Amino acid sequence: MPCRYPLGLGIAVYCEGTMSKKKLSRFAELTTFPNVFQSLVDIRGKWCSDYFHNNNPIVLELACGRGEYTVALAKRFSEKNFIGIDIKGARLWRGAKEALESKQANVAFLRIPIETMTNWFAPDEIAEIWITFPDPFLREGKARKRLTSPRFLSHYRQVLKPGGVIHLKTDEPNLFAYTQEIVALERGLIHEAIDDLYHCDKISDVLKIQTYYERMHLEVGRTIRYLRFSFLQ
Repeated sequence: MPCRYPLGLGIAVYCEGTMSKKKLSRFAELTTFPNVFQSLVDIRGKWCSDYFHNNNPIVLELACGRGEYTVALAKRFSEKNFIGIDIKGARLWRGAKEALESKQANVAFLRIPIETMTNWFAPDEIAEIWITFPDPFLREGKARKRLTSPRFLSHYRQVLKPGGVIHLKTDEPNLFAYTQEIVALERGLIHEAIDDLYHCDKISDVLKIQTYYERMHLEVGRTIRYLRFSFLQ
């Protein structure tokens, strides 16, 4: 967040210090949230029995940021369990706090690197995955960091149930095209590919959920794209 008072070094330093204290406060509060996991615990393969206390399908949102999609999906689908994953605690704090205040028992959050997800989930434990506006890593040599790269898809394969679907929403045409190419190379199946989501004849309500970043992209005229795919067994 930029300083509101750009003139004067002392004021700029004060603003930066204030933001640091705010983040530290959120990090500290995050450790008290019962719906947030940051240190590895013995829950792999036991999310439904030990945390959610039901047998409902589990849905992940990767790089969930503020957790808007996680929380919104959980409100719409009480018959499913939702877990948002992100490494940035100050952002994740927002969604976790909202879920607690709303008493959403079907929501949890993980503050972990996504590439460690197989330490947290057993094979066939996940029903769906949402990837909403991830960093496209467009620079040459950064492709392996994309959340739809073969490296990450191999992690998803390990935890998804047979036929489990992956949803991608992005404003980046290169990532959209890249993902379709990778899915084909990985022997995946594309169920739906929409080049311009908000100029479609009809879209489902779940695709109308907008994150902070999606609203920003729409304000500057960016086109939103959507892809739904799964892996062949």
